[in-house]
Amino acid sequence: MAADIKGRISLKGMVFRGHHGVLPAERELGQPFEVDVDLYCDFTRAVETDDIADALDYRRVWEIVRETVEEEQYHLLETLAAALADELMAAFQPEWVVVRVRKPHVGLPGPVATAEAEVSKSR
Repeated sequence: MAADIKGRISLKGMVFRGHHGVLPAERELGQPFEVDVDLYCDFTRAVETDDIADALDYRRVWEIVRETVEEEQYHLLETLAAALADELMAAFQPEWVVVRVRKPHVGLPGPVATAEAEVSKSR
């Protein structure tokens, strides 16, 4: 194949239990966090060989996200999202990554479905 094939790998709605938040109870008790990841990369070699060794293995993406959400602690959603973006950029060298982190249990005086932070990072 002569032309480069650019594409996106997305994992949507990953849920992990983390200990992130400003309030001490959030950090102590933990709660679920939802994560979406989009990695924009060159698919040329993977398409040519049809071999996982030449592709971005989203099993590893899931594991990196799990480790970061479950094993690290951050006060802010923005910081967690940025840490995930940094880890994914380092592991896979995509051209661009977008990470969305949602916190479904938000302690506000009125109803809110989720709080969300989105971070994008490019090479």
